[in-house]
Formats: sequence, structure tokens, C-alpha cells
Amino acid sequence: MRVKNHPILKFEDKQEISFEFEGEEVIGYQGDSIASALIDNGVKTFGYSIKYHRPRGFYCAIGNCASCNMEVDGQPNVRTCLTALKPGMKVYIQRNKGELK
Repeated sequence: MRVKNHPILKFEDKQEISFEFEGEEVIGYQGDSIASALIDNGVKTFGYSIKYHRPRGFYCAIGNCASCNMEVDGQPNVRTCLTALKPGMKVYIQRNKGELK
């Protein structure tokens, strides 16, 4: 999903960064946010709605909506659109444990 060739813009080669998503090793690149690296790896579901557990995708990319909140290295509610990717991170979709009625 990453743009690699463009008729006007030039893209520098960036260092690969290995991290885990849902227990599987995936690759991002230096300068990526966690969310952009996940999108580049084809991830479309970033979480689930609390009441009906419907899948939620990436939305605003500026940290306002919380649609990209995930558990990162054991810390819940990390806004992955604003958090820089680092080697060895462990990223998981947050599972809503409770039920709203």
C-alpha cells in the first residue's frame, strides 16, 4: 500500500523496523507511525466498538478520534497514529472486556 514510485516526488529508502502485531512479526520503516506501518501491512481493523463489537478502522490520523487506540508493549489506549514505530514493539488490538447495555 506504500507509494514507492511517483512521477514527481522522490522517496528515500528507509531502514526497516521489525515489530509484532497480534503476535506475528511485521515490518515497518523508520519514520512510520505504528498506524501507518499497520496500514502498509494491510491491517484494516484497529479495534472494535464497545457495545456491538463491530470492527473499527483507521480514521482521523491526528489523534482526535481514538479509533486507532491499541495496546502497545502492554500499555492500553496508545494512539497509534501519533506514536512513532520502534523496533521490537508488541502491538495488539484492544479487546473490550465489558458489555454496555
